[in-house]
Amino acid sequence: MEYIIETKNLTKTFPNKLAVDHVNMHVKRGDIYGFIGKNGAGKTTTMKLILGLINPSEGEITLFGSKDLNKQRGKLGSLIEAPGLYKNATAYENMKRFSIIYGGNDKEIKEILNLVGLGNVGNRKAGNFSLGMRQRLGIAISLLGNPEVLILDEPINGLDPAGIKEIRDTIVRLNKERNVTFLISSHLLDELAKITTIYGIVNDGKLVEEIAADELMERCKQNLKIKVSDVNKAISLLKANKLLDRYDSDEHSITMFDNFDKPAYINELLVQGGIKVEELTASNSGFEDYFIERIGR
Repeated sequence: MEYIIETKNLTKTFPNKLAVDHVNMHVKRGDIYGFIGKNGAGKTTTMKLILGLINPSEGEITLFGSKDLNKQRGKLGSLIEAPGLYKNATAYENMKRFSIIYGGNDKEIKEILNLVGLGNVGNRKAGNFSLGMRQRLGIAISLLGNPEVLILDEPINGLDPAGIKEIRDTIVRLNKERNVTFLISSHLLDELAKITTIYGIVNDGKLVEEIAADELMERCKQNLKIKVSDVNKAISLLKANKLLDRYDSDEHSITMFDNFDKPAYINELLVQGGIKVEELTASNSGFEDYFIERIGR
């Protein structure tokens, strides 16, 4: 499968910190890729590496199947941190000024402003916009030059519920109407979960897991957590009896995402196999629980 963004062992080391630790990321065309992690996990640094704002310490980046990054980066638009706007200028005037750098004519500017819901703000100055409106104007600027991918760093951070909905609706509209692919970082899981098609979970600079949204939804429906005296022996026994397919484990327990409706049988099987069962709990885990398991509190 060809990815439009792919990294191999992407690493960035600063004098006092390993910020990005051998990250292998895969973004397909049409994805809304939710890059999830706590503040300081390495999300922004990874995005800056992809955009060429900083150089990697090691590893590779491939864009649209090519290693010619300078050429391919022309297909990327971005909003990293807060948009740098001319506060005394209108939305149109801001767009006109940035179009000198990124391209775009009056017709395109008006189309983009309408697309992000800023086509009717008239002569209002950007300095008087709400935070949500400023974020949407930042996204509009990033759309100049008709990029195929938008990289957005915490686009809903600090917004009120109405502002969050504005940005969320804008992203979905661009994805559906223009087939724009998104790489979006956030630590606000509940909001991102409403639009994401695939997640990349990052912790302490490492990409812990990539998982499709529909698979995550399945995993979060029901599970059976078993705390046992010997995890490796229990896994072998359950697999031998065709009871273990999708699961997670640590040194003390196994979380099963199949056959969770057979706790009595599983308990009996493990005990007969000489494995002490210390705890057996069936539950419905939510998105938040799933992510906390992987990145901690």
